[in-house]
Amino acid sequence: MAGKAAARGAAERILATFQAAGAALVEAEILQPADTLLDLYGEDIRARAYVTSDPLKGEMMLRPDFTVPVVKMHMADGAEPARYCYLGEVFRKQERRSDRQAEFFQVGYEVFDRENPSRADAEVFALFAASLAPLNLRAATGDIGILLSAIHGLTTLESRKAALLRHIWRPRRFTQLLDRYSGRTPMPETRAALLASVKAGVAPACTAPHIGLRSQAEIASRISALQADAAAPPISAEERALLQDLLDLSAKSPAALAQLRELARSLPAIRPAVERMAARLEALDRHGVNVGELDFEASHGRTTLEYYDGFVFSFHAADPGLPPIASGGRYDALTRVLGQGRSIPAVGGVIRPALVADLSGDASC
Repeated sequence: MAGKAAARGAAERILATFQAAGAALVEAEILQPADTLLDLYGEDIRARAYVTSDPLKGEMMLRPDFTVPVVKMHMADGAEPARYCYLGEVFRKQERRSDRQAEFFQVGYEVFDRENPSRADAEVFALFAASLAPLNLRAATGDIGILLSAIHGLTTLESRKAALLRHIWRPRRFTQLLDRYSGRTPMPETRAALLASVKAGVAPACTAPHIGLRSQAEIASRISALQADAAAPPISAEERALLQDLLDLSAKSPAALAQLRELARSLPAIRPAVERMAARLEALDRHGVNVGELDFEASHGRTTLEYYDGFVFSFHAADPGLPPIASGGRYDALTRVLGQGRSIPAVGGVIRPALVADLSGDASC
């Protein structure tokens, strides 16, 4: 792994490219308020971040990435449109015995622009592709927005859709829920036993001993939701199969677009997102990207940070043991969460300059 000096040298060269593209250089505090990240990701973020406590500011985290603080900064007082770049260290806990670094440099580029999101997607991807071209990396793309649209279009309870949407970034849990909602696996035994006891009047929702922090009204509401879920018909085998076909789709971008348009005949909810993909491919072509050789994987991005809600991409070396050299995507919903009622289409990405330095051999890019 390249030392800090080599990594910083590679980062500064990439940063100069981003500034030449019109991005303003910004900085972010190393310590970030934990409550913001916990609100966005839930308690799962604790397993990946370093947490500490400040006597004045409360619980804090060493920044796991730059996107959230940059979005907060822009939504507070940024002009529009805007392009930002940054360079600094981020911190991620690694599994025991992992050879991946817990502290490493990131250099990034973010675009906030309402005019033409597909063109902005293409701008960011093409800029990254050009910056990394000497390394002969494989690029992979996807679109979380197509998956989100498919789930919203399912013929089932809104509560079931919400659960699937919440776990789209946890593929194993997502599949478990989808199997249960489509009748392939039974309801968990503990839940079935609870509903049976309520139905039999053995443990009515509001007369059992009140234990814990939830109020009796909250407990009753939860049991009512479980009863509605148990009474609802399963997701049809046809919809289940169509969704699985979508999740499994992997092809070169033109072929993937053709397959998605065919799927949209039976899953009309995905049609707008599919046409946005078509517009993005046209914009990429205008930027000189060879879209005919560009890989598209419908499930790409489902194990990354959870704020992406549209186009996603990553660049990979031939060594499968290396993490992505670069990654990014669209995160419109994040601007709405952090904008206190305001929002703006946004897309960006990050490059790991230490890996760039390693792959280039002489720490140049």
